[in-house]
Amino acid sequence: MQIIEQLGLALGLASMAGINLYLTVFLAGVLIRFDLIQLAGQYQSLDALGDPMVMGIAGGLFLIEFFADKIPWVDSAWDSVHTFIRPVGATLLAMQALGDMSPAMQVVAGLLAGGAALTTHTAKAGSRLLINHSPEPVSNIAMSLGEDIAVVGGSLLALIFPVIAFFAVLVVMILLWMLIPRLWRVIQKSLQFLKSRLSPAHAAQPR
Repeated sequence: MQIIEQLGLALGLASMAGINLYLTVFLAGVLIRFDLIQLAGQYQSLDALGDPMVMGIAGGLFLIEFFADKIPWVDSAWDSVHTFIRPVGATLLAMQALGDMSPAMQVVAGLLAGGAALTTHTAKAGSRLLINHSPEPVSNIAMSLGEDIAVVGGSLLALIFPVIAFFAVLVVMILLWMLIPRLWRVIQKSLQFLKSRLSPAHAAQPR
């Protein structure tokens, strides 16, 4: 049960970091800094998140992302830049959250955390590409706020109820692995349609 608890905390935070790394780190740091949650002894390495410098940098970057994430196409550009940052950051965060584990289990957990973060990041980036085909910005704002709420809820679940978070991550990963291929097929068709509409041959056709 202890291994499931450790993996639940690590994978839960990593999955949320794949959506919004800076909010996950900042929220965990605030909760730890002001003693709003009590972590077991083996998770004391997470105290580093409550360092003022870590909180300040994470909070500042989250503030930038908060606005960038709500502007059509800017959000997709931001996601592209973070394709490598989020999984790597999530893996480092998960390694901090693992507590006392054998070196072999740490490697396995790190790989799982990176994969979980890449999965949630891919789902977010793909959804944003699809939404950006809509000319109005309301859907971007609503989607971004929904993601922020999900990250807060998921991070709290991982920190307070890591065992539940472990099984929740398993369910979410299975659902996303089923959804992502279909999502990208829809995006590919949409991009092909836009390309055909913007091609010179189409523009030259008489109306």
